[in-house]
Amino acid sequence: METETLITGLGMTASIIMPLFNIPLVIKLWKRRSSSDISLAWTLGVWGSIVLMTPAALISADPVFRIFGVMNLILFTAVAFSVLKFRK
Repeated sequence: METETLITGLGMTASIIMPLFNIPLVIKLWKRRSSSDISLAWTLGVWGSIVLMTPAALISADPVFRIFGVMNLILFTAVAFSVLKFRK
């Protein structure tokens, strides 16, 4: 049981931390006011996949997947918004 708790705890921590790595990208885009080096197809493809995956995350019994789904949706939406805003 302790191993399962440790694995869940590590997964929960990672599910919160991993989407936070989107923040430096958003900051970089806002400072440069340009997203010309970011692929629009990649951005919208990833964002669309996250949007389609979110309902499954929300109804999942797995708390790690639920938290990751919500955090990823919020923070990658900020990336997608920034890429679109600064597209020339």
